[in-house]
Amino acid sequence: MSAFDPQAQLPSALQALGLDLSPDAQSQLLAHLALIAKWNRVYNLTAVRDPAEMFTHHLLDSLAAVAPLARHFQALKGSTDAVQLLDVGAGAGLPGVALAIALPEVWSAAGARGAAAPLRVTCVDAVAKKAGFIRQVAAELGLMNLQATHGRIEALSLPAMNVITCRAFASLSDIVHLTRRHLAPGGVWMALKGAVPQDEMAELPADIDVFHVEPLQVPLLQAQRCLVWMRCRSGAA
Repeated sequence: MSAFDPQAQLPSALQALGLDLSPDAQSQLLAHLALIAKWNRVYNLTAVRDPAEMFTHHLLDSLAAVAPLARHFQALKGSTDAVQLLDVGAGAGLPGVALAIALPEVWSAAGARGAAAPLRVTCVDAVAKKAGFIRQVAAELGLMNLQATHGRIEALSLPAMNVITCRAFASLSDIVHLTRRHLAPGGVWMALKGAVPQDEMAELPADIDVFHVEPLQVPLLQAQRCLVWMRCRSGAA
């Protein structure tokens, strides 16, 4: 049996996700995957060890959020200010690194031409070695729009975030409780989940609005995935 070749699989997977990424961006995504595999030999960054599973369960699963996130920003009023995104409980940088690579800037509806704003991604993890790994990824891949912070999210001082995202981090109510102080006025949460978490949605505080549950189709992955979009009903955190 031939070895799994992520470089051969990536172009068709990107096409299925509706993403048109440059060769450099594709190389960076694969380099991140290779760094996870390398560091995993010493540090327990992820329980997934099989290269094919890492490709689908980590890389493609993270990339599935790129197009929905881009559409979210396109619907907003235009601004050239930097857009702040927080990936909480980032682990090996999932999905934060993939978002920083695939979406270095976002386009919003500012007049007929639109306006580009840089996307700045902050990955936070309570485990020092995981935050250190993401810093190493940013340095090796030259990702100037990516930074990592070690600490418990509820105790950190961070810029106000336009989007807070997470993947396999906590329940929706815990996500809101732990991070709402970091959400900018008018900001949103974008939680990556498996099956639609009806029970978790029912336990959310009364002032939190689940304004969209977006099903995702992850190439080569036979599992349910969705994005749960949330915001404060008042429009401010």
